Amino acid sequence: MHDEMPHELAPPPAEMPIKTPDWVKHAVFYQVFPDRFARSSRTSHLPGLRFQQWGTPPVNDGYMGGDLRGIVDKLPYLEELGVNALYLTPIFTSASNHRYHTYDYFSVDPLLGGDEALRELLDAAHEREMRVVLDGVFNHTGRGFWPFHHILENGGNSPYIDWFTIQDWPLNPYPTKPNQKTNYSAWWGLAALPKLNTDNPAVREYLYDVARHWIQFGIDGWRLDVPHEIDDDDFWRTFRQVVKGENPEAYICGEIWHEARRWLQGDQFDAVMNYLFTGPAISFFAAETFRNDYKHHHLPFKSIPAEELARLIDRMYGYYDWEINFAQLNMLDSHDMARAAWIVQDESALRLCVLFQMTMPGAPCIYYGDEVGVTGGPDPECRRAFPWHDEASWNYDLLKFYRRAVALRTTHVALRVGELKTLHAEGSIYAFRRQHESEEAVVAFNVSKKAVDVELPLPAGSSNARYRQVWPLESHQSHERTDRGIQCKVPPRDALVLVRELE
Repeated sequence: MHDEMPHELAPPPAEMPIKTPDWVKHAVFYQVFPDRFARSSRTSHLPGLRFQQWGTPPVNDGYMGGDLRGIVDKLPYLEELGVNALYLTPIFTSASNHRYHTYDYFSVDPLLGGDEALRELLDAAHEREMRVVLDGVFNHTGRGFWPFHHILENGGNSPYIDWFTIQDWPLNPYPTKPNQKTNYSAWWGLAALPKLNTDNPAVREYLYDVARHWIQFGIDGWRLDVPHEIDDDDFWRTFRQVVKGENPEAYICGEIWHEARRWLQGDQFDAVMNYLFTGPAISFFAAETFRNDYKHHHLPFKSIPAEELARLIDRMYGYYDWEINFAQLNMLDSHDMARAAWIVQDESALRLCVLFQMTMPGAPCIYYGDEVGVTGGPDPECRRAFPWHDEASWNYDLLKFYRRAVALRTTHVALRVGELKTLHAEGSIYAFRRQHESEEAVVAFNVSKKAVDVELPLPAGSSNARYRQVWPLESHQSHERTDRGIQCKVPPRDALVLVRELE
């Protein structure tokens, strides 16, 4: 789901230390759209149920039949990829393949295998030290949500009448004419998505109970759908207290497409889906190839040089405390936008974007299938089935690249939680240093089609430091020390990563 323009920044809360879950700072996430990721033969359905044939073109109201046991079956694949955290789009009972139309928040959709399948997934993932974050849709429900159905049956006499905002009678949940408006508050005016009245204490307590229940069940956090539309900081402060009261290390990540200081002051969310990372990354690394005909309200791509990339990155990290920056969910694409490969139209640009993800502060998130070359334009094309049925179509070179890029990040602590300092930003070269107490990494990106020589300054007192090249591994050493820093030859359409251990 998408959100709207920024809300005016609220005044900060009383001074308090900001703390985010430590595991997130070391996580590489993998986003799964459950209906489209994997179908397991171990999930039994009632006889006569029919799904689309796996891999056929996706449609808005079609079901491929992916389920949670399918994810369990593919955990060895994900482990080999190097991911250690999963973010699942909604899994609760719903009448839509994406399940943002919830009608039972306390049950996992039977088509996904039910609660038992979630139990199996959590246990199997935790055995592999993988975390699992679920999608919470608390701003609106589906038409089938039981209190809304109660109102449809009983009208104004329903005890649940104040769970929603009713404007007129009789209710019109199934408009028959184009552009016919609903007569109750609904998300973006869509009749299928009645908006909850979260000013109602009973609604608040119900949603807190949902949050608490699934944390107790064993999930590792919540991604929150359009949380800005619950325009109530106290609601989210209490939500945080409920979640963190059950598990202080649970992750709370909001879907906010713009600057999000209002929610990231330590009293509401730990992080947001960091689309402020997405736009600049694609605009720089795919400056010559991205689709000019792709329009997205929140992602105005434009060709930018390294100087502008550095400015945007510095501004982005300058918004927040570093506890927040290390926990931000850095995206290249998701179920709410066209796939990165489709946008950038060039594999070298995609690779540069991925390597940028893996070397910058914040938890990188891979959208399912990107690593084997799955592509597609806006919804529904961005929600294609993972091609388990056609492994001959996989881009194995790209998959190998993803595994190496993920391993680079997980091997070097400086790339996960090291401080960030820009060293050089000019034309085609963007270089920076990541420094941790035990390790320093120097990273230089080159978007040009020719190798570029650049001298990178280093801190005073490091003139005798010796760096080893960890990317690219297969090439000859491309750097040497000088009196002023490091003289580097950065490969074309690639990056140079140098590391040294600190005493």
